[in-house]
Amino acid sequence: MHQKPHIIKFDQIGAPSLGYISVAEVADNIPFEIKRVYWTYFTPNHIERGNHSHLALEQVIISVAGIISFEFENVEGEIFEFVLDEPSKGIYVPPGYWRKMKFSHNAVLLCMASLLYDESDYIRDYNTFKNLGNSVDKNLD
Repeated sequence: MHQKPHIIKFDQIGAPSLGYISVAEVADNIPFEIKRVYWTYFTPNHIERGNHSHLALEQVIISVAGIISFEFENVEGEIFEFVLDEPSKGIYVPPGYWRKMKFSHNAVLLCMASLLYDESDYIRDYNTFKNLGNSVDKNLD
């Protein structure tokens, strides 16, 4: 059985008087080798981002500032909702989940990805995604 999106807690080291550091490490709290890191910022709060799925890409997403709301859906229609509002937690996103994201204007999303950018890994049409049926699950087993 394949994994579902879930929260990852990162250690928060420090104190209010000094500030904090959190660390992401492969084989500790990142379940894949990181091939690409990117970030998004200054997203207007009325914009919905995402609206795509991946065939093979795994991600860990962190909101290093601001608040980001997520909705993930698998091909069976099962919905997973999360809010990232502190930089010491992230979301593991396996392949095969359609995602929608809403940002506070000051939000900064940091994404660690298991693959380099490959447009052929993206499913950008929701009906195509829903019509995949079990083919995504078969690729994940």
